[in-house]
Amino acid sequence: MNLSILVELSYLVSAVLFVVGLKRMQSPATARKGNGLAALAMLIAIVATLVDNEVLSWTWILVGIATGGLAGGIAARTVKMTAMPEMVGLFNGFGGGASALVAAAEFSRIQQTGDVLSLAAGSTIALSMLIGAVTFSGSMIAFGKLNGTVTGNPVTFPLQKTFNGTLFAAILFLGTALALAWGVGGLGVTTVFFIFTGLALLLGVLLVIPIGGADMPVVISLLNSYSGLAASAAGFIIGNMVLIISGALVGAAGLILTMLMCRAMNRSLTNVAFGAFGTEGAKAAVTAGDRSARSVDAEQAAMLLAYAGSVIVVPGYGLAVAQAQHELRKVMDLLQERGVDVKYAIHPVAGRMPGHMNVLLAEADVPYDQLYDLDEINEDFARTDVAVVVGANDVVNPDARNPDSIIAGMPILDVDKARNVIVVKRSLSPGFAGIDNPLFYMDNTLMFFADAKKAMSDLVREVRDV
Repeated sequence: MNLSILVELSYLVSAVLFVVGLKRMQSPATARKGNGLAALAMLIAIVATLVDNEVLSWTWILVGIATGGLAGGIAARTVKMTAMPEMVGLFNGFGGGASALVAAAEFSRIQQTGDVLSLAAGSTIALSMLIGAVTFSGSMIAFGKLNGTVTGNPVTFPLQKTFNGTLFAAILFLGTALALAWGVGGLGVTTVFFIFTGLALLLGVLLVIPIGGADMPVVISLLNSYSGLAASAAGFIIGNMVLIISGALVGAAGLILTMLMCRAMNRSLTNVAFGAFGTEGAKAAVTAGDRSARSVDAEQAAMLLAYAGSVIVVPGYGLAVAQAQHELRKVMDLLQERGVDVKYAIHPVAGRMPGHMNVLLAEADVPYDQLYDLDEINEDFARTDVAVVVGANDVVNPDARNPDSIIAGMPILDVDKARNVIVVKRSLSPGFAGIDNPLFYMDNTLMFFADAKKAMSDLVREVRDV
C-alpha cells in the first residue's frame, strides 16, 4: 500500500470518527467519549497531513502540541464553571483566527513565490479570511461581554444598521477585487488584502456589540458555527478533505443548535441579532403593587422538602455563580434517601452557553438519568409536590404566557403549576429580560432569600435534622 492511499484512508477514518464523536455529544452520558473520539480524529488528521506534505522537522510542531496541551489542561482544571462560557467564546475565536491565519499564509506564499493568484484561490482566501476574521473579533467581544470587560448592555449608535450594511458592501467589493487579483484606486493586491482583513475584523465587532447579555447563548452557538465554516473554507485553501468535512460538520451542528436556541426563546435569528433585549445584571424597576412575596427560612423549606413525594429542581445561572452544585446534590441525595423522587429540569437557554446547566450538574456527578429537557418534564410539574428554582428567573417566568410581554411565547418551565414552589434567590430583582416575575408573588410560591451556596448548605443541615 503506497503512502497516498494510506493518507486517504487515515482521512476517511478521521472523518468517520468526527461524525461518531459528534453523535455521541448529543447526550451528557456519552459526551466525554464523543469528545475523546473527535480529539483522536483530529490527531490522526494532523499526523496524516504532516506525512502527506513530507514535513520532516517536527520540532516546532511538538512544541506547539506540548504548549497547547499544557494550556488546555490547565484551563480545563482551573477555569470555574461560571467562566466556562467565555472560555468557549475564546475557543471559537481561536478557531476562526487559525483559519484566517491559514488564508493569510497561503496569500503570502503566493505573493512571495510570484505565482498567479487564480480566481479559485483568491475566492477561497477571501471567504476564509472574511469568516475567520469576523469569528475572531466577534468572539473576542462575546468573551468581553461574558467576563465583564465589555458592557453586557446592547451598544448602539445612530444609523448603525445602515453603517453595517455599507461596511459589508465594501467588504464584498474588496473581496471580489481580491479574488480577481485587482488593485483598487492605485492600491496593490497586498494592500487590498490588508484593508479587507481590517474591515472584516471591524464587522465582527459591530455585529456582536448590539447584542445584549440575555442573547449570549445564541451568539456563542452562532459563532461556533462560524468557526466551523471558517475551518471548512481553510480546507479548500490547502486542499485538505478532512478539514473541509470536519469544518462543515461543526458549521452545520452549530447552525442547528443556534436554531434550537432561538426556538427555545421563541425568537428568530434576525431578532436576536438586531433586536436584542436584556443586559448583564438588569436593573429594571420591580413594581409589586399590592402583591407581596412570602419568604421562608432553611428550616421551613427543609420540612416542606423532606415530606414531599416528588421534587423537581430547576437550576439557573445563579447556581453557577454561587458554585452551589455540589451542595445542591447533597440536599437532593438526602431527599432521595428519604424516598423522595428527585428530577432536574433543564431549560435550553439557562446559563450563558448551550448545555451550561448539564455541564454544571455533571461536575457534581448528578446522574444523567435525572436530567430532563423542557419538553420531557413540563407535564410533570402539575403532579409535583415541590419545584425548587435555584438561581433561575426568565426561564420560569409565567409572563411568557402574556401576549403583551416582551418574552411572550417564550417556552418556559411550568414551575408555577407545581403544588409548592421554593425560589432560591438573593432578591426580587428581574432577570436578563429586565421584567418582573409574577411567580414570586403566587400563593404557592415561597421565596428563600439567600446566596445559593449558603441556602443549600443550610438545607443540608436542616434536612438531616428533620
